[in-house]
Amino acid sequence: MYGCSRRQVLFLPGRAGKNRTNAGTPRSQNQQYGAGMTVFAPAKLNFSLQILGKREDGFHELKTLMVPVAGLCDRLEINPSESFELETGNAEVGPVETNLVTRALRLFEQSTGRRCSYRIKLEKHIPSGAGLGGGSSDAAAVLRALNEVEKAGLGNAELEEMAALLGSDVPFFLRDSPCWCRGRGEVLEETSLASQEVVLLKPAFSVNTVDAYRRWAESTDLAGVFYGPQQVDDLQMINDLERPAFARFPFLAELKMWLLDRRGVKGAMMSGSGATVFAILEKGVRATELVGDARKELDPKLWWWAGSTSASIRKD
Repeated sequence: MYGCSRRQVLFLPGRAGKNRTNAGTPRSQNQQYGAGMTVFAPAKLNFSLQILGKREDGFHELKTLMVPVAGLCDRLEINPSESFELETGNAEVGPVETNLVTRALRLFEQSTGRRCSYRIKLEKHIPSGAGLGGGSSDAAAVLRALNEVEKAGLGNAELEEMAALLGSDVPFFLRDSPCWCRGRGEVLEETSLASQEVVLLKPAFSVNTVDAYRRWAESTDLAGVFYGPQQVDDLQMINDLERPAFARFPFLAELKMWLLDRRGVKGAMMSGSGATVFAILEKGVRATELVGDARKELDPKLWWWAGSTSASIRKD
């Protein structure tokens, strides 16, 4: 599993795989040797997701607290080519032309009037359909990388305006801090938040985001499932999309309640529209033991990841 520190960008001298710089080098210490670049796109967790209503434009008005997970990243190698190419290996990312990486590059071309001929190799580590924002993070990473390698000089506000055209949570991934996100998710306010130890669990199936939002207003509670706010340190955790997701996939409710019943778990909730359910752990809890028990008692094929969320950038 690749790790990445906040806003980490690594430069490569020419083609991918040759003379790579150290993967732990912070962005401020990187050196540019050529036009090639490697970037890491982090996952996110929603520590809170409240739906305030449906808007006239068809979107939902949101108030959500999103937190970067810098240790869980997709990896993108970007190198000069005669034309644009996207290499995805065996990753299930859908048609190339509708992939968010492609859409981000095309939007950058359209917005800047440049022709971006790059070969992008996308190495997926963030599962799709997980509520972890992998595709959106990939898109943001491409926008930021192209702005740098093309020396386009776009400011953060311009990049975030472009990002919002790609998806409601894409602008968040241009920040390096936990954020309260409002509107469709594109109105950002950075916030101070301590890092948390977490474990992420996801079954083999995925949740369709559009379907979850569509069924939100009519969704009801499952018997025996706790949906109310959870107070974890300074956090009040709640996710309004749990009702429609749990109604369609009761196993997610079972997974959440199983986690809440475990010793050393401070809180557990679904991230985004699912299908990842995460737990915040007390210090000293061995995540591997928890995962082993979950696989033994619930599902032997659960995908998992354990680590810490990214602390905020505190501004004096």
